[in-house]
Amino acid sequence: MRTKKEKIMDRPVWKSIFRTGKVDSNYKRALLIFNNLFLHFLPVKVRKESMRFSATLYLGFIASILFFLLVGTGVLLMLYYRPAIPAAYYDMKNLAYVVTSGKFFRNMHRWAAHAMVAIVFLHMLRVFFAGAYKPPKQFNWVIGVCLFLLTLLLSYTGYLLPWDQLAYWAVTVGTNIVGYTPVVGRDLQYLLLGANEISSNTLIRFYVLHIVILPGALFTLLGVHIWRIRKDGGITPLLHRFSREPTSGTLPEDREN
Repeated sequence: MRTKKEKIMDRPVWKSIFRTGKVDSNYKRALLIFNNLFLHFLPVKVRKESMRFSATLYLGFIASILFFLLVGTGVLLMLYYRPAIPAAYYDMKNLAYVVTSGKFFRNMHRWAAHAMVAIVFLHMLRVFFAGAYKPPKQFNWVIGVCLFLLTLLLSYTGYLLPWDQLAYWAVTVGTNIVGYTPVVGRDLQYLLLGANEISSNTLIRFYVLHIVILPGALFTLLGVHIWRIRKDGGITPLLHRFSREPTSGTLPEDREN
């Protein structure tokens, strides 16, 4: 009779996350090494049809480019920004009217953030209508959802940093909504604000979230997401959505990986 652990390891969700399965042979030990993120990030082979524009629309690639563009422009903006009251507001004014090319880089950062939210949303729609969330890609779909949520949180936490009226009331409405979460709402609201109302503590917390915690989490999950796409055999073409036979776009030698 199988143990409880063996039953859990035999479930589709477990297999989607841990593709090697139970390591009980030299072959499985080799697969465990082949499935290592840091050792095997790039695949040996990729199907040609999975790399065409009609299959991918290049939405994931565009979203990645926008993320690194946001990192680059964000670092430049950090050189002229102080997360303090009222210095934050005056620093934003200086970026717009005093710093050379400051307004250009701030607008680039802002519009790239808006574009990234739209592109990631369209990317999720493409994945959904292509059926690329089906086995064995359920785990990667969950990672994709987490990446979308992190993208929204990054956009939201950046709202407060200019410390203007739009920022103040946007954060007020958002944190009040969080406060109505059952059981833990008030605790979460206090954790975000750092006080009972928006203050300098709130600005510091949103600043740290925006430049350290959320980008770090997104970068880590993005690496796992891309690696999982490679190991799952590339991208499911959109045309296979209407096929009766399920397809994962995998190569024969990749199906065990």
